[in-house]
Order: sequence, then structure tokens, then C-alpha cells
Amino acid sequence: MVRNVLVPIDQSEQATEALEYALSEYPDEQITALHVIHLDRTAMTGNEGFLYRDEFLERLNAAGEERLETARERAAEHGVEIDTELARGRPARTISEYVEDNDIDHVVIGSHGRSGPSRVLLGSVAETVTRRSPVPVTIVR
Repeated sequence: MVRNVLVPIDQSEQATEALEYALSEYPDEQITALHVIHLDRTAMTGNEGFLYRDEFLERLNAAGEERLETARERAAEHGVEIDTELARGRPARTISEYVEDNDIDHVVIGSHGRSGPSRVLLGSVAETVTRRSPVPVTIVR
């Protein structure tokens, strides 16, 4: 029976390590790389307000698609074909909802994608996903 393994990815080294781990440990399973575009009010406002919101979203989507393409290429180097998904929302919540809505059996996640004050203020996505997950979670450092 093939298991569904979810690997949330961002631009961090830890996310890259998590993907590498999943590709080497679960090459015969169905792996999905998920990139969550975190939209918050402060990221879309600023001096211009919402004037350039569409352009801003297009840039975020393009950057997310680029990360997913990099994940597909890395998987191909391992001889593995993966699925990719791009979502919007708060990362921990969106990842947890994806697990529940998509028959995921296991999550492999990097230990953290943020550092410094933002990590302290926002909390750890990996920690929140681990607490909320109804399936096993492997945290890769």
C-alpha cells in the first residue's frame, strides 16, 4: 500500500533537507511538496496600500512555482516523481488543513523556516503542525 507523504517547502535550508530526507527514505511512496504563500495584511499594504496587490500576488505565485519546480527537479535527480501544490494562507493552518483534506499519511517538515524575532513572534510552523497533525510527523534539522 502506497502512503501519501507531505513535505511542506519554503526557501529555507531545513525545507530542502526535509525534501532530501523524504526522497531518500520514501522513494516508493507518493510524495507531495506543498508551498504555502503566507499572505498577511502587513505584507500587502505599505505606503501604496493595496494599489499593487495583483502584481504582488503574481510575484509571490511565481516565486512559489519556482520553488516547486526546484523540488520537482531535485526529485528527478533521485529518480522520483512528486506532486506539487501551491496554497495560500497561514502556513501551519494551511499545512494542517491539507493533511486532513488530502488523505496524507505522514508529514516530513524542516525544523524551522524562520529565525530570529519573527520565529519568536510567529511561533514555529513545524511545532504547530506537529501538535495539530493527526498523522506522524518527522522533523528534519
